[in-house]
Amino acid sequence: MHESEHAQHGFSMADVAAKPVTRRRALAGGAITVGGNAFAMLRDKTLPKGDALALAEFAGIQGAKQTPSLIPLCHPISLNRVSIHTVLNESRHAVEVYALAEIDAKTGVEMEALCGLNIALLTIWDLTKPINAALAISDIKLIYKSGGKRGDWVHPDGIPATAQSILDGG
Repeated sequence: MHESEHAQHGFSMADVAAKPVTRRRALAGGAITVGGNAFAMLRDKTLPKGDALALAEFAGIQGAKQTPSLIPLCHPISLNRVSIHTVLNESRHAVEVYALAEIDAKTGVEMEALCGLNIALLTIWDLTKPINAALAISDIKLIYKSGGKRGDWVHPDGIPATAQSILDGG
């Protein structure tokens, strides 16, 4: 790429210098449908590669921490906390996953919550695929964010009860 081609794109990180430091939280959610047999093995912790939910929670935290190295214009930030929550949904043969990220900073943590969520879902995929290759990830979305000049934001679909429990510290 020539210098003139690069200059016309105008990529730059958002300038957050004038923003105040505020407590910011973001909660993202999604699901992975795994099928009946794989669901039973996942629930019973008998998958060939081990406990998918425990590893997904760990991997999701690691994923959130790696966000600035994966998404080019994200600010490197020092997270206060990241937590990954998995909920078995037997009727759908699915695992619902939630990722909560928190920081006191000049920039938000939505991308960290979404990145952590996706890495957790992909980890479940990787550990479940030997049993069922017909997996599906769905419903990925930012559910809630707070902090900054706009204050609280809630997805138009609302906050599911499980997500509200996570936000409330449950």
